[in-house]
Amino acid sequence: MRVEPGQLKAFLIDANIVTDVQFEKLYIKAKKAGKEIGQVLISEGLISEEDLIKLKAYILGVPFVDLEKETITPEILKIIPEPIARTHNIVAFRKKENNLEVAMLDPNDLQTIDFIRKKAGLKILPRLTSPASIKKVLQQYQKTLKAEFGDIILDQVKDLSRPKIGIEMKSIKEEKKEEKKEDLKKTAEEMPVIRIVDTLLKHAILQRSSDIHIEPTEKEVIVRYRIDGILRDAMTLPLQVTSGIVARIKVLSNLKLDEHRLPQDGRFKVESEDYKYSVRVSILPVFSGEKIVMRLLAETSKSFSLEELGLQGGTLENVQTNIRRPVGMILVTGPTGSGKTTTLYSILEILNTPEVNISTIEDPIEYQIPRINQTQVMPKIGLTFSNGLRSLVRQDPDIIMVGEIRDKETAGLAINAALTGHMVLSTLHTTNAAGALPRLIDMEAEPFLIASTLNVIIAQRLVRCFCDDKKPYKLTDLEMKSLSRYCDLDRITDILRQEKVIKKNENIKDVQFYKPVPSKNCPDGYRGRKGIYEVLPVNETIKELIMKGANSSQIQNQAQKEGMITMIEDGLIKAAQGVTSLEEVLRVIKE
Repeated sequence: MRVEPGQLKAFLIDANIVTDVQFEKLYIKAKKAGKEIGQVLISEGLISEEDLIKLKAYILGVPFVDLEKETITPEILKIIPEPIARTHNIVAFRKKENNLEVAMLDPNDLQTIDFIRKKAGLKILPRLTSPASIKKVLQQYQKTLKAEFGDIILDQVKDLSRPKIGIEMKSIKEEKKEEKKEDLKKTAEEMPVIRIVDTLLKHAILQRSSDIHIEPTEKEVIVRYRIDGILRDAMTLPLQVTSGIVARIKVLSNLKLDEHRLPQDGRFKVESEDYKYSVRVSILPVFSGEKIVMRLLAETSKSFSLEELGLQGGTLENVQTNIRRPVGMILVTGPTGSGKTTTLYSILEILNTPEVNISTIEDPIEYQIPRINQTQVMPKIGLTFSNGLRSLVRQDPDIIMVGEIRDKETAGLAINAALTGHMVLSTLHTTNAAGALPRLIDMEAEPFLIASTLNVIIAQRLVRCFCDDKKPYKLTDLEMKSLSRYCDLDRITDILRQEKVIKKNENIKDVQFYKPVPSKNCPDGYRGRKGIYEVLPVNETIKELIMKGANSSQIQNQAQKEGMITMIEDGLIKAAQGVTSLEEVLRVIKE
């Protein structure tokens, strides 16, 4: 059902849109640019995107539909789950008896059509539409969810307003008795409460949230989602539903229902046909009640290559060289939420072959990796990082991953494991790569042992990437002066020349940077994240500095002299390449 260039050419010539010669020139131009002829026709202003799609629909014999003129009910929209709709650009818009009309960008996607036919038990009638139409309908999923959520809350408030034996709703201004354990359990098992929690989770997963914050205040409950590293208000709930939500999450996480004074941690799983998540729960007593934070960890998450993470050029080569070394230590540093664990997992995926035995000790195990022996830290029963590491070295491992080096005992054991013929991967909380060395010394690790075992240190942050569109601009004199506070502009210019971002005779003033353009799909103009990195190989000169007790600034300066690209420099390269904005790079560097 693909439209061949010859078919398109005949119709365009008949409609006096192009001549024969003009079409051939445009076709050659499209091939050289690696684009479809239709994209070039649109960019040249010869035909609009919608008219081109209508023409393709006519040639293919598939009806065209303008979804902006359609009224789609929530019941019909929900026949196709939102993840499927977004991934395959297909939406249901009309149902008559056993026939379901679906609008899509690729009527040739027979696999998706067959999947929906089996799932819905209906005859599928494909229709061709425009990307703009699809985008507009996808927005309705969020409206549908919010409407559904509003109905649930209304039902729950009405339900709670009825008199119930043994159950009292608390207010910060009222002094009432604590709910009994049996009553809390009964509240947690009520259908409206179950639907509230299920909808909160479903909504968060569909929006690609990494965390859900449920925060009680004096008058209401605020729900926030962390999306691409930024917390955003999602909704507010009436105070009456607080006890039910807290109780429900405690039941799911197997926590104490009647404990309101002490912090609690737990875990549960949420599954559907479209996703499978592990949810890590933390409950903390606050002034107005109990605050809940839930971390969402996709169990079906795919592994990333080092290039997909954002490593490139010399930094990528340094990492690849050091992960091929059979022994020694690789450290990944950065604050919480900077993607350290994902980087370690990606390295483990590369190293994971039948010839090696890989064991890990983690807190928590974020993703399960086949053929890797992963152990969860459990301090309550004495299974700490240090105790777990002692046991791991007796399991004949070739490669060991320690989730985090937190104390001198774990640091000493990790260094000793690297010294005795193992490859050890771990993380540290430091602001840059060079800061890892004095941090290990603070943990009473001997400098000569650090110099003998440490292969490479990777420091990183995560920056948000542009979504659908971006607006180019060049730095003003004032902006360059501001940027010079964070980095050496002459050095940046040399790096950008080496990376072939700018020509030899150009400088930082000639670099084209970009600003985000908000859209319906991406309100702030960003979607997804990539890493910015600095990779410090521990070579002979760095080893000498460690042995002499050099501080982090001295080590950093020496590494830069030897060609290390810092995080802000790597961020500026990505900003100049159009991956992210300069403002985004500076935001994460300041954190």
